[in-house]
Amino acid sequence: MTPPPKKNYFFFGEEGWKRVRREVRVRALLLALPLLRYLPEGLGAALGMLAWYLTPRQRRLAREHLAIAFPEKTADERDRIGRRSFGNLGRAMLEAARGDARNVELAAGDEAMLRAAQAEGKGVVLVTGHLDNWELFARRIAMLGLPCGTVAKEAQDPRLTALLKTSRESTGMRVFWRGSPLAARELIRFLKSGGMLGILIDQDTRVAGHFVPFFGRLAFTPRAAGDLAVRLGAPMIFGCARRVAGNLHRIVLRRIDAPRSGDRDQDSLMLTAAATRAIEDEIRANPAEWVWMHPRWRTQVPL
Repeated sequence: MTPPPKKNYFFFGEEGWKRVRREVRVRALLLALPLLRYLPEGLGAALGMLAWYLTPRQRRLAREHLAIAFPEKTADERDRIGRRSFGNLGRAMLEAARGDARNVELAAGDEAMLRAAQAEGKGVVLVTGHLDNWELFARRIAMLGLPCGTVAKEAQDPRLTALLKTSRESTGMRVFWRGSPLAARELIRFLKSGGMLGILIDQDTRVAGHFVPFFGRLAFTPRAAGDLAVRLGAPMIFGCARRVAGNLHRIVLRRIDAPRSGDRDQDSLMLTAAATRAIEDEIRANPAEWVWMHPRWRTQVPL
């Protein structure tokens, strides 16, 4: 069999061209960001819907995952959800660029629940997912004036990491970087001081995790939130934003309780599973507000 012809990368080499493409993308984003704040959210939704047709790999992944989650729906019904999901993501990106969380409603009873949990003095583990507009959700929680922090992964480019850091810290949030060697110790100290820590747990990432049910299949899920809640006896609360109409959002909160056996590993597993059920319930209620292109079931259970 004749081997495929080698690609000609001129004098840059394959890795060199990858770096060039990455640099172009980063520079384009940094240049465009100031303009994004002035574009209408409807344009973001239209661009997101267009991406459904222009990104075949992400469209294929979304279709595969929607088929797992909603086998009872027709292919056309799942495609409609997929297109709306892409549209919501585009709209959310422009909303996040503008950074205005005043259109995110928080009911008085839910605010009271958060403040009561924080008053217990053990910190609060606030678990969430990539639902609706998670950046505006975090900003609205930070507006309460409580000590708030979030766990984040460094971007590939340090300029983007700095941009994320500035954006989040401008709201009063403290950012804990996952790659920092002191991150675990700092997280514990922050929670012990009464801080409220937000952690996204709905993606299959290269961190320690549990396999818990998600839409009828075991999914590898970050366990840090469960571990911290168990270790410190901190209350765990699930929260997210839900799009009500246009650019209006409403926060949804729910306290996560699971039996405590005294076995830290088992208790962490039970809390992680309960929080994941809360995320699944929210996705089922609003399926177009989740990121279906993410490979959620990528990691397989070891045999």
